[in-house]
Amino acid sequence: MSTDAQDLAAVLHGSRDLRIEHIDRADVGAGQVRVQIDGVSLCGSDLHYYADGRNGANVLTRPTVLGHEGFGRIVEVGDGVDTARLGERVAIEPAVPAPHTPLALAGHYNVDPSVVCFGSPPNNGLLRGSVVMPAAFAHALPETVTDDVAALIEPLAVAAWAASRAGSVLGKRVVITGAGPIGLLVLQTVLALGAREVTITDVSQARLDVALRLGASAAILSGETAVEPASAEVAFDCSGHPGAIADAARALGPAGVLLLVGVPGRQDAEFPIGLVQRWELDIRGCFRYGPAAFEQAIGLAAQGRVDLRTLVTSRFSLADSAAALEAALTDPTQLKIVIDTGETR
Repeated sequence: MSTDAQDLAAVLHGSRDLRIEHIDRADVGAGQVRVQIDGVSLCGSDLHYYADGRNGANVLTRPTVLGHEGFGRIVEVGDGVDTARLGERVAIEPAVPAPHTPLALAGHYNVDPSVVCFGSPPNNGLLRGSVVMPAAFAHALPETVTDDVAALIEPLAVAAWAASRAGSVLGKRVVITGAGPIGLLVLQTVLALGAREVTITDVSQARLDVALRLGASAAILSGETAVEPASAEVAFDCSGHPGAIADAARALGPAGVLLLVGVPGRQDAEFPIGLVQRWELDIRGCFRYGPAAFEQAIGLAAQGRVDLRTLVTSRFSLADSAAALEAALTDPTQLKIVIDTGETR
């Protein structure tokens, strides 16, 4: 097949076996668009697949293109899609459900079992030249969301969805456990939404220093100082670590709300269930993003209410995707690494 009908892609064949090769392009169907990918930021799930060939229970079983945090430009539209969208810059919402399931129609499409997510094996991801996707999941970007940060709209949508699951944070005291990229985005989101004060914890002082620059009221090094019990009304765990989840619960006072944002490992949490019963704590799971999360994330970024640029710590070309993944795995100073896929064109 001619390479005119193919895209260059970063394809994972096995643990630490990433190859740059051509893959076939899909045809654009009714209601779909082809997005020329310009940038992809790396996520923790990409690192797990690259290092271990698996992420939680999901295992790499065949060569798969990684990446699900991306943006680009619409270069082709299918039947039923306004041709005015050609050339439009878009953030890609990568997790797409079947269109008319009961959960999707009820507004819970993010937890619908039918969801197919780019970059979650065996589904090819965004580290390639272009992708075909439903037009409704390609979200228009204003000029104020510049190319250098546009790939971070997807993780910002995770934070926006988590904040919406908490209900109003206006005037409330918030604790966040985990100052990785998602924790730092949740920090900025709840501050933008009017949280009174935000305390954040992590095992990395360097990440806590970033959190303080981004507006945290206090930053606590885990293991050296504990969060004051019953000091918060809302707590977000953004680490998935059992100890951090328990710390987040202990930080809550009566009628507090605990949001589970971080993806847990295989180890079960040792959880203070007595506090949940005694204080009538609300525990709410957060999975990806639901209705309007991308629109809210784009609005926060476009209005300058969050700082995405500080989180971008390195950039690599598509040809150097393996080096980018190695850097993310081995360099503790890295927050978000962006792969500029457009450089191959």
